[in-house]
Amino acid sequence: MLSYNPGSSDYFGKRIGYIEESPFINVNKKVSYPTWQMSSLAGVIHASVLIVFKDKIKLDSDFDYYLNSIAKVGMPLGLFCYSEPKLLAQSSIQTTRSNASVFVLFKFVKQHYKTRWTILLLLNLLIYEFRLPFLAFIDALFFKNRNSLGISLDSIPVQSNRSVMQNATIDVIIPTIGRKEYLYDVLKDLSQQTHLPVNVIIVEQNPLENSASDLDYLQNETWPFIIKHTFTHQTGACNARNLALSQVESKWVFLNDDDNRFEPELIEKIFGSIKKYGAKSVTTSYLQQREVLKFLIIQQSGIFGSGNSFVCSDLLSKLSFDKALEFGYGEDTDYGLQIRNLGIDIIYFPDPSILHLKAPNGGFRIKPTFPWSAETMQPKPSPHIMYVKLKHYTEEQLLGYKLVFFLKMLNGQSIFKLRSLISSFNKKWERSLYWAKKLNCYD
Repeated sequence: MLSYNPGSSDYFGKRIGYIEESPFINVNKKVSYPTWQMSSLAGVIHASVLIVFKDKIKLDSDFDYYLNSIAKVGMPLGLFCYSEPKLLAQSSIQTTRSNASVFVLFKFVKQHYKTRWTILLLLNLLIYEFRLPFLAFIDALFFKNRNSLGISLDSIPVQSNRSVMQNATIDVIIPTIGRKEYLYDVLKDLSQQTHLPVNVIIVEQNPLENSASDLDYLQNETWPFIIKHTFTHQTGACNARNLALSQVESKWVFLNDDDNRFEPELIEKIFGSIKKYGAKSVTTSYLQQREVLKFLIIQQSGIFGSGNSFVCSDLLSKLSFDKALEFGYGEDTDYGLQIRNLGIDIIYFPDPSILHLKAPNGGFRIKPTFPWSAETMQPKPSPHIMYVKLKHYTEEQLLGYKLVFFLKMLNGQSIFKLRSLISSFNKKWERSLYWAKKLNCYD
């Protein structure tokens, strides 16, 4: 399902960001970008999809609403939805289409999100815009949610005509620190692949000044692929992954971790899915031991995993793990958003799955000291998380996140302390903004 609106504002305007933090809100209009936000200005959808929806979602009098509803319901069910600038020969078209009213916005939230988000939308408008659209809120409560209508797209066959697998060579990158035994198991799993990698690129880190590599099995055993081994005293996941990615030679790269386990058919099956869907970036299900797989449908992913993803190496020269996030959190999210802003979608495949052992020793989360570590008033949320949100969120998404973060902090607190809690929270938020902007090199 494709559509395009070259204007700066989509049908629901910026306010939809108050209640959705996903990558599908802040749309890059210059490239093909995954989003459920549709426009009646220009678009295309296959009739077979409409036939599936026609008995479940009746045609609304507002065509823009209807298109957005189909996309919002369909996306988690495997409908691929994009803002596609190539639909228009000229993107400078002026349109007089108006945004949805506040009544329509509340109706949409009630019909496509959990009910609590309708309440949160009301709170956001009250707090940040000093508006209390109570009638719109009450009116929305009479509409039924559309996410449990029993719609299935399984009857529609999928076969992309994109040619993305002319060369099925693949390299694997593995950053590692202090996990000799776990890494050995990963290499054994790779050696048993029915589709073998060409290169396995290992970046081993040890911060001890006079230390040396303890991965003796890299030379003592015979492996069915070339092992490129880099040893460095510099720690950090972002640096290690960037160093490894700079050595990739094959058409594809598997971003792997040093405590993963997977079946012998992993690469072969992933390549089959990549060819079928014409994808250039995919991420797999990534379960921990005894964790049950909940997301069973192939769909556009809202996340990206740096230990369970496959990326076409043509993209690598335009991507890097942001070193401002070193030793923090959010580098995976940032990297995924960089991919999307290149016009490349990230597709989630539930099968095959990669098992993440979450090894108790080693790993990258060596406790660092940050410039704010000694502050009496510790920033909340983490400046690294704030950095990613400042970099990629709309203002409304950031404010919506702020409200949810505050409400979670209130859990179990006395209502009589509300004023002091608000004051304390705002101070911590401001410190987080301050340090995030330092990370982001903002003025």
